[in-house]
Amino acid sequence: MNIDTSLAMLSRPHQVPTVKIETKDDARLKEQTDKFEAFFIKQVLDIALKNENTLFPKDPGDKIYQSMYNDTMSESFSGSFGFSELLFNFLKEQS
Repeated sequence: MNIDTSLAMLSRPHQVPTVKIETKDDARLKEQTDKFEAFFIKQVLDIALKNENTLFPKDPGDKIYQSMYNDTMSESFSGSFGFSELLFNFLKEQS
């Protein structure tokens, strides 16, 4: 039995956190905090998706494909969980 969740996903609007970027330094800091969030998400995905019933079949390159998949997912999710915004605001206050 397949469950179609496409309507449920469309009904919930995706909110991207807003950060005031005023200078080039702010833009670089935001880029780095987004990269840190992507790294953090990748670590979580590596642990969460490490099981015997993998998405990719067992072959010589399955670990590479899994890693590439996790990289892509973490980069697409970065900036939307709030860790990046929290870290950006904290570091901006410190300077």
